[in-house]
Amino acid sequence: MNSLNSESVNVKKVREAAFQDLGIEERNAGVYAGRWIGTEKFIKSVSPIDSSTLGFVGAGGEGEFREVVGTSLRAFDEWKEMPATRRGEIVGKIGMKLQEKKRSLGLMISLEAGKVITEGQGEIQEMIDVANFCIGLSRQLYGLTMTSERPFHRLMEQWVPLGPVAVITSFNFPASVWSWNAFVASVAGDSVVWKPSSKVPMTSIAIMKIVESVMEEESAPPVFSLINGSGESVGNLILNEGSFPLVSFTGSVESGRLVSQKVASRLGRTILELGGNNAAIISGTADPEISIKGVSFGALATAGQRCTSTRRAIIHESIYERTVNQLKEVYEKAKIGNPLHPDTLVGPLIDRGAVKKFRDALEQAVREGGKILTGGDVIQQDNGYYVKPALVEANNRMKIWREETFAPILYVFKYKNFGEAIELNNTVRQGLSTSLFTSDLNELGEFLSAHGADTGLVNINTATAGAEIGGAFGGEKDTGGGRESGSDAWKNYMRRQTVTLNYGKSLPLSQNVDFHI
Repeated sequence: MNSLNSESVNVKKVREAAFQDLGIEERNAGVYAGRWIGTEKFIKSVSPIDSSTLGFVGAGGEGEFREVVGTSLRAFDEWKEMPATRRGEIVGKIGMKLQEKKRSLGLMISLEAGKVITEGQGEIQEMIDVANFCIGLSRQLYGLTMTSERPFHRLMEQWVPLGPVAVITSFNFPASVWSWNAFVASVAGDSVVWKPSSKVPMTSIAIMKIVESVMEEESAPPVFSLINGSGESVGNLILNEGSFPLVSFTGSVESGRLVSQKVASRLGRTILELGGNNAAIISGTADPEISIKGVSFGALATAGQRCTSTRRAIIHESIYERTVNQLKEVYEKAKIGNPLHPDTLVGPLIDRGAVKKFRDALEQAVREGGKILTGGDVIQQDNGYYVKPALVEANNRMKIWREETFAPILYVFKYKNFGEAIELNNTVRQGLSTSLFTSDLNELGEFLSAHGADTGLVNINTATAGAEIGGAFGGEKDTGGGRESGSDAWKNYMRRQTVTLNYGKSLPLSQNVDFHI
């Protein structure tokens, strides 16, 4: 049975080095609107590694919010007139500056969100990749041309900037999800206001300081603004603000419904990236090495605190016993502990509340007839929030696995035929990501058909987690239906105009209408 990795890394020394490199203080202004604005209230940043205080970030209120909105509106008026290629060039330079500070930024994420080193570094790399993607995107904001039914007419569409966009992000990806929205929206010509999770405010300060330096070097308007604060105060101000035609929100289904209702009531748009309850189907023909690695990464990465985390493994009966034993071996050998240590595979949960939800879910699973095969213990919650990832044998009568518990619990199921596996995958209300591990072409075809997986992301012989930035990210059903990052997700941040151009000397009307004047 695994235990807490006792090999220590001095959190204080890592924090001091990262803070110095990133220009972070123990107390920091938490609102940026072309200038850093001091506030009377502060948010305390606590490291889930050892429960130590990392520092304090100023929390904005309505006065600071109004300044942020005004700055964002003025910046938009200037920024939207700048050629898209120039906007892309500036975003690319932000990516270069992120590259220079990659190690310290990644460590900042590990300190504040509890991610292991490789995941913290990977999140900053994702930001760099999005910036590079946006350089090319700035030359590809394409519109269509259509054949007109009228002589001497041309019919086409163009895309124009939408306006100031608000981005509300969650604790588990405190950096990259902002870049999916902010970099793409800014290349589209929008200004961006960011409200990060109050659980990870220091990371937002570090990033905004880098962004600020680039915008000043390029003599660009303050397109990117930041306001830290609670969801009850700042969050509600954002949702009700008519100056924001679009609000992008990442968080729980419950909160997402509230966001959708409030923004829709003023006829605004939303991009919603909500819960995931993701399954991996392991066929009897699956490559065992690939499937075990893929499911283990999906279930254990970020201590099960990804919206794309694998929460259900649906295993063919012919390989069920072997596969479960292999997963048990991985779980029992996985090193749990300080994420700053290079050998650690599973870091802490974000806070004490997450530990409670982990324990409550497992207790309910047992009451409903589930069997804990390994793990499930709380290792420590006074000096850091550590648990042993749990593997639970489940059945269709249970209710708990139909919900999303943001913690490392993997429910395992046995199936006989492939149709049963797809039905079990689709039975939950969330619809973000699904994986299929198979070597069977017929199963692959059924999986990708109209009656196959009903999720926004489908993966074949790879994990539910770890999406690339080039594809549009998002899900269906209770996941919200939003799309961010690659492909044509940029259209969310612009408005479409259909243009009819008459270059003739008469005025023929469509549908053969003859209007005598």
